[in-house]
Amino acid sequence: MANQEVDKSKRRFLIAATTAMGGVATVAVATPFVMSMLPSERAKAAGAPVEVDIGKVEPGSMITVEWRGKPVWIVNRTQEMLDQLGKIDDKLSDPKLEAPQQPDYAKNATRSIKPNLMVLVGICTHLGCSPSSKLKSGEEGMGSDWPGGFFCPCHGSKFDLAGRVFKGSPAPINLQVPPHMYLSDSRLLIGVGQDGKEA
Repeated sequence: MANQEVDKSKRRFLIAATTAMGGVATVAVATPFVMSMLPSERAKAAGAPVEVDIGKVEPGSMITVEWRGKPVWIVNRTQEMLDQLGKIDDKLSDPKLEAPQQPDYAKNATRSIKPNLMVLVGICTHLGCSPSSKLKSGEEGMGSDWPGGFFCPCHGSKFDLAGRVFKGSPAPINLQVPPHMYLSDSRLLIGVGQDGKEA
């Protein structure tokens, strides 16, 4: 009787040990397979929101950051720059922002959350070139009536300081305003809208 009980306990131990080792082996084999289906760190970073320190962007200057492999311009517009925006509506293709190139919270005269801070994807809506910044009015080569903005040298598209396209430009629509939100007065998050949703 005692010998039979010892045998049963050994049998239970061997079954439990074999099952446990089989489980470990299954996890060891499955892990690389499952991991191969997850996005890489590079892929996650390419689509991840980008936090930017905007505290040192002086009025009248611009910085460029990268989000999803695209250049994003952040311009701290002066009051003089803002005053120019309302004076050129008759020269623009879409002054009322009918094309959905901006989130609802940026569908206003400045195309921004904070009037002085503009956030734009720096890719021309014509053929995907990157326009150059010509922030100052009357900047060299732009003529005396130039209010400041962006110029695409590839085919001559012009955009104002809110990224709105001028009439007669090859670009069909305004520059894109990416989803963004302010974390503080000096921190900007690109890729997440004010509603908290990621793009």
